[in-house]
Amino acid sequence: MAKALRSLAGQVVAITGGARGIGRATAAALIRQGARVAIGDIDASLVERTAQELGSSTIGLPVDVTDAESFEDFLQQVEAKLGPLDVLINNAGIMPIGPFLEETDATTRRMVDINLNGVVYGSRLALTRFTARRRGHLVNVASIAGKAGTAGGATYCATKHAVIGLCEALRLELRGSGVDLSVVIPIGVNTELYSGVTQLRGVKTPEPEDVAKAIVGALQTARFEVYVPKRMVVPILLSALLPRRVAEPIGRLIRADQTLLEPNHSARAAYEVRLAELITAAEEPADGAEEPQTQAV
Repeated sequence: MAKALRSLAGQVVAITGGARGIGRATAAALIRQGARVAIGDIDASLVERTAQELGSSTIGLPVDVTDAESFEDFLQQVEAKLGPLDVLINNAGIMPIGPFLEETDATTRRMVDINLNGVVYGSRLALTRFTARRRGHLVNVASIAGKAGTAGGATYCATKHAVIGLCEALRLELRGSGVDLSVVIPIGVNTELYSGVTQLRGVKTPEPEDVAKAIVGALQTARFEVYVPKRMVVPILLSALLPRRVAEPIGRLIRADQTLLEPNHSARAAYEVRLAELITAAEEPADGAEEPQTQAV
């Protein structure tokens, strides 16, 4: 008999990187399930506008996931406005791509701060609440890049490998705590973050709504490891079992070696401009820094 799905009606959910892409789609999907949703993003005006567009009393709040105090303030505001937190979805992330030796130190710092430190901070802050109550569900959005290194995305892959490792360790620590944990592992998704990227041969690029559906399913079933699309678990398992001399030619056959190394920069221009602003602002003194655009995936 199939296990009964958990109801998400009335659940208080906070989503980082919620102003666009996967975060926005996930918020919309959870609203349809009856959840009470708060979206957070570093772009205060955009996140407020997105919340208004989503409706259903969704709230949009500014948050800088690279600052633990900002993250804590975000969660405190969510709980003050909506009630005790039931779910945190760590979704904020950025993906600067290109040859490793051409990556600046500032780009490296920003990627690690958002993609990894932001997840660490959010996980700790949420789990402190959840373990005290012996309930709650933490969802960390990783990437298929966290399962296999990809040329052109060395640091990005490193951050996503780290997120998956974090989740594997936390799963063991949380055993018997009453708290659930899921790690969501999509291939490249049709968002601005993935714009201009070479598509994998024979693999359809999922939409943000596909990832949102998978996240909803994870919350309903408490599934730990969630691939999008589901069938990606097979090549990942095979690549782990096959000798490297066999696995690498298969990767070349589906163009996995080109995915991040040879992007269409014209198609990616708008995203790269926003990334440059985000990275530059992070390096400026706090008093003179301009508001970065977004951390949303």
